[in-house]
Formats: sequence, C-alpha cells, structure tokens
Amino acid sequence: MPKLFMHRAAVALLPSGRPRRIGLSLAAAVTLALLACGGGSGGGGGLPFAPASGNESVPSAPASGNESVPSPPASGNTATYQVTGSLSGLATGESVTLLGNGQPVVVAQNGTFQAASGLVTGAAYTVTVGTRPRTKACVVTNGTGVIGTSNVSNVSVACATRQQFAYVANVGGNTVSAYRIDAATGALTAITGSPFTTGGAPYSITVNPAGTFAYTANAGGNTVSAYNIDAATGALTAITGSPFTSGRAPSSVTVNPAGTFAYVANADDNTVSAYRINAATGALTAITGSPFPTGVKPFSVAVNPAGTFAYVANRTDSTVSAYRIDADTGALTIAGSPFAAGFGTNSVTVNPAGTFAYVVNAGENTVSAYRINADTGALTAIAGSPFATGSGPIAFTVNPAGTFAYVTNTGGSSVSAYRIDATTGALTAITGSPFATAFGPWAITVNPAGTLAYTANVGSDSVSAYNIDAATGALTAITGSPFRAGFGPYSITVAQP
Repeated sequence: MPKLFMHRAAVALLPSGRPRRIGLSLAAAVTLALLACGGGSGGGGGLPFAPASGNESVPSAPASGNESVPSPPASGNTATYQVTGSLSGLATGESVTLLGNGQPVVVAQNGTFQAASGLVTGAAYTVTVGTRPRTKACVVTNGTGVIGTSNVSNVSVACATRQQFAYVANVGGNTVSAYRIDAATGALTAITGSPFTTGGAPYSITVNPAGTFAYTANAGGNTVSAYNIDAATGALTAITGSPFTSGRAPSSVTVNPAGTFAYVANADDNTVSAYRINAATGALTAITGSPFPTGVKPFSVAVNPAGTFAYVANRTDSTVSAYRIDADTGALTIAGSPFAAGFGTNSVTVNPAGTFAYVVNAGENTVSAYRINADTGALTAIAGSPFATGSGPIAFTVNPAGTFAYVTNTGGSSVSAYRIDATTGALTAITGSPFATAFGPWAITVNPAGTLAYTANVGSDSVSAYNIDAATGALTAITGSPFRAGFGPYSITVAQP
C-alpha cells in the first residue's frame, strides 16, 4: 500500500503509486474559488468544483508531463506508533545492542528504551538481542507483535550473569569433576552427578567458545571424549559416537575460536589429529589429511584468535611447530617451522590479540616469548626472552584482556604472575609473585570475565581458587580454597554456557 505524505495543499498519487505533493499558490486558490462559485470573466462557464460530499475528485493541471493527477479526499496525518520497553540487569559500564525490526539500538543503562518508531497500524515488530556483555545472558519478553492503535510499551529485556562451571580432568580416576562457580565469591560446589566418566587417563579438558560442549584427550585410551554441557546445571552428557578415535597418547585438546574445528596433540606418534565439530551435536569427524606431523613428543596445541594459525609445543626436541589453518577444511599446512624453544617445551599459549605466543620450558624454568607475524604466523623471539619462572613450570595462561599471565610451578607449588607489555609482549613479575598453591599445581585457567583463577593440583588432588585484582593482577585465595578434586587432577577449564 503506498504511503500518503499529507500537506495542507494536496496530495496526489501518480499512476506509478508514488506520491506527488501539489502546492497551490494564493492566486490559483482564489481562481478555483471563483470558478466554484461560477464567477470570473466568463460568467457561469468554468471548472465545476467537487460537491460537499467529497466523493468526487477535483482534476488539477499537472505541474509537468501530460497526465492529470486526482486529489484524494482531505484527511488528517496517518497515525504512527512506537515500540518501547524496559531493560534490567546491566552493570555500570555494560551495554546491550537491541535490534528493533533489524535496526540496532544501543542501550547502556537499565530503564526504558525505544526499539522502533514510525510504525502504522497493522505493521509487525520484533525486538531481539544483537550483542550483550560476554558474561551475561539477556532474555526478551513480548518481543514480537503487530501494531494496533496505540504505542507498544510492554517489551522487557532481562539480563543476568550466566552460570559458570569449572571442569577438572582427573588423570588417575578417569573422570571429570564438575563444579558450579559461586557468582559472588568464586567458590566451587560439586554439581549433581559429578564426577563424570571419561576414557582412560584424561590428560586435558577444554570447552568450545559457546560453552556448550566439552572434550577430554584420553592419553590412556587413544580417544577423545565429547560431552554436551547442560546450561542450567553444568552436568555432562556423552555425545552420540563418543569417544572418538585419536592418535596415540593424546595429551592436549583445543577448539578453534569459531568452534568449528578441534585439534589434538598425540604425544606418542608425533602428530596432531584434526576434526570438524558438528555445530548441532558436538560430534567429531576427522578431516581430510588428519593426522598431521609435528615435532617429537607434542604435548600442547594452541590456535590464534583469528583461527588462522596453530602452534604445537614439542617436548622432546624443544621446538614449536607452526601451521596455517585452512579456513574451509581445518587442514594444517606447516608455516616455516619448527621454531626453537627452551629445554623441555611443555605448553604453548597465544595471547587474546593474537600478537604474541608464550612457551613454557619445564626443563629450564623459563618461558619463551615470541612476536607472531600476522601474515605468515612465523615466530620471532622478543627482547628479554626467555623469562624466569618458578621451579618446574608446566602450564601458562593469559587473562582475557591480555594484560596478565600466569604460570604453574609444580616443583615450587606456586603460580608466577606477570604483567604483559602490550607493545613488546615482555613479561614483568608483579608484586607478590609467586603466589602459593596447594601441593603440585599442574594446570591453570582464568574465567571469561578475568576475575577468577583456578589451578588443578595433581600432587594434592585439589583445586586452588583465587580472586584476581583487576588493577595489579595479584592473586588472593578464595575462602574455602583449596577444593577437593578427583584422583590426579591434570587439567582445568571454565565454561559459561
């Protein structure tokens, strides 16, 4: 139905359906009035005016062209309405982008918002969430409908902190311990059904970026176990087809940032197995060309945030293998590697910006740091590398902001903490480092908000939990820490479905 643009003069519709506004000059208006009354120099001759009933239109000479343009009946402006609602649950500094009929509306505080306007009776409307804070889930109520004869004001958007769960792979117990993380304190509470059964000797556990699937690399069974994560309870349910075959002694598993591919380092056959992840089910399918060759004893694999390069820490030959990832197939192609590292290379991590890589050298108590070439993926040692750690460093992690780094020192039962120079990638020990853990810390993780850190302590079957100081990166033990784990906790991760 064509829109009518009203004017005090007149509005006409061309045959094409496009409106034409026809302005009447004062002289023309007077002439028409005289003609309607039979006046003018010609007496009764002239243009008959429309009767008071308004059922007949008045011909008007077109401003240009040959077509005559009828004038519709006089009426008021077409009524339009707006869609508004209320938003709740945002913290200071947070914002939500809503889509009102597909158009983005940024809302940066709790209260009333306008999602759409200028809608006529009978028009459909939708309000959905475009983007939200990483740690929040936002639910829209009354977000669809049809405009009646009044404004819509009952749309509601409620944001709340998403549940967080911690998962620990227990290498000696062939299980995963699962915990609910207290949103206020960071304390851990075992969830119903925990621990959950895995394959033999789970060395590593990871979750996909959406927090919907979990995977363990089972070194004793040469398999990868896959699970659905219940968003409400955190419980794990084995995915159909799990466990999936890997190479020999899989020691590490990681998922690319898009959640489309998984990579497993196989320590005993010097390869990386690569899989496509089914987006709906989480099931794994080996990709063409898998497994791909690595250095000797690959113990860890990491993918850069862009999903374009993969890196493998090879423990026995103290190197890092680098690969280009095919965006369509997930296949790996060696990219100028291997690169030399320190003695006893145990793990590799890429910072959130994808600009630096860090490798833990367990045999010499150091961390090697590299600048990543954005085009080729090549590694170049940065000034000051390697950097000193505590005794027996095993795992390395970086907070989501890329400002702080943490290393578990299994020989010293501590965590070394560093500030990362954003320009150079250099590490500087922060005040108070190293921080004490329970006996034998093996792995470490930081939650998505960057506020909590957890270590899996293989020597004491426990998990140490810490608050992270946002300004300094310092760790403070959480009340109740350490928390009980299964037998031989070897790896830990956090999910936020």
